[in-house]
Amino acid sequence: MEISPDQWIIYEWQGLKLNATIVFTWAIMAVLVLGSWSITSRLSEGETVSRWQVLLEVIVSGIRDQIADIGAGDPLRYLPFIGTLFLFIATSNLLTILPWYEPPTGSLSTTAALAICVLIAVPLFSITKRGLLAYLRSYAEPTFMMLPFNIIGELSRTLALAVRLYGNIMSGSIIVGILISIAPFFFPIIMQLLGLLTGLVQAYIFAVLAMVYIASASKTHRRDPKEAEAGGSSDEIHNPGE
Repeated sequence: MEISPDQWIIYEWQGLKLNATIVFTWAIMAVLVLGSWSITSRLSEGETVSRWQVLLEVIVSGIRDQIADIGAGDPLRYLPFIGTLFLFIATSNLLTILPWYEPPTGSLSTTAALAICVLIAVPLFSITKRGLLAYLRSYAEPTFMMLPFNIIGELSRTLALAVRLYGNIMSGSIIVGILISIAPFFFPIIMQLLGLLTGLVQAYIFAVLAMVYIASASKTHRRDPKEAEAGGSSDEIHNPGE
């Protein structure tokens, strides 16, 4: 039994190896790109709307509402990045119902790449909203002595994102493989259904944590004049390492 799709070598030529992780990752990307293009190229605002358009609108509006509930400000600003994370992970996990398919999220290299994307996105979104100096200053708050701890916290939560997603998907595959060898008919079906639910939950958790990190790093001390007139309170800044 293969623990990771990295071990499944599909093609090899002069030392260059093409494993299942790369193949299935590009396959999922193709499905998402072609599927979204096919739906959005035939959008309708009339009374007759396709089922695929309704499904896409439900997904997009649901992700947008979740971003707004986290309190990140303008949801449309973060929707492309967070939505892409969720759709990629969810599609990768849901396709496990197909035979001979191994989810790329069962590879530590894939989950680490997704976590690195979040690691890069957090300062980018924060800098574009607050400025470079304000973002760098947040690492030294509440005191300059917290600088190394905040940096370690930033790196450790990235590692936690990668390991959490990898561990859940990999453990599910291992359990299904064990049950197939013990009881090849009944239990694997149940575990497969539970695996689909777990895959969606993991996609949701990953996307929400990514948005929480971005929202935490993007908040400022400064008070909006309009909020000041209305008696609103300013947002508190959170340390990136929290």
